[in-house]
Amino acid sequence: MIAVTGATGNVGRALVERLVALGRPVRALTRDPQRARLPEGAEVVTFRPDDPAPALQGATRLFLYVQAAGPHAPALLDAARTAGVRHVVLLSSGIIQEGADETHPIHVMHATAEQHLRDSGLAWTFLRPNAFATNALQWAPQIRTGDTVRGVYADMLTAPIHEDDIAAVAERALLDTGHEGAVHRLTGPEATTNTDQIAAIGRAIGRDLTFAEVPADEAGPELFPHAPPEFVQSLLKSFAATIGVPPEITTTVEKITGTPARTFAQWADDHASDFRKI
Repeated sequence: MIAVTGATGNVGRALVERLVALGRPVRALTRDPQRARLPEGAEVVTFRPDDPAPALQGATRLFLYVQAAGPHAPALLDAARTAGVRHVVLLSSGIIQEGADETHPIHVMHATAEQHLRDSGLAWTFLRPNAFATNALQWAPQIRTGDTVRGVYADMLTAPIHEDDIAAVAERALLDTGHEGAVHRLTGPEATTNTDQIAAIGRAIGRDLTFAEVPADEAGPELFPHAPPEFVQSLLKSFAATIGVPPEITTTVEKITGTPARTFAQWADDHASDFRKI
């Protein structure tokens, strides 16, 4: 039995769908099973981070999403080991690398989770994706109502990865041997700017879209209205640092799955309905 936390998130949902399609026993852990809308064939159960044992009972492998555990990660891993879990695949972050700013909030969160897992006595695999293509969904409300997208740093460079490519790697790490103790850095296949991404979404929905850059100090509160100011500043600083700097590009997706990572244009085609006017 494979237990999947974050089962209604972008990566977790894609992983559940993949495992169900393969006929593998999968238990989707979610706080609200009634609203999960997960495929038939998945066992959908209530997950409480402060009392994880019931949801983990009988599972042998676990896909762990950092935010699903939160401050309860050590207790969750203890419960997982007691329940019979032997291997955990952690969705971590590409921000963890040599020379990184170890005070960055995103680094702290994921590095802490990785250390908890190392200390747990369980076999582990770390997935460290960089930019997610799904980050572009932040622009969906603007695109549904107009042809101009306001945002920061038109020229920031990333190699965004399709969430299903992350799920495909997680699937192989959970089902195949040889991934224990491995760290897999994951990216999309090519560098894109925010301007490039808006143009790709426009092509996917048949409209001419324009990216209008706004000053970061104006857009920060608009983009992250509920985030602490120090978190927003760290994030904007990270974005600014990508301008003119070629992003890391790996071939890990193809090496592990046998299929090349999908481009952002392919992601935009897959998600065109998310951007069309209602």
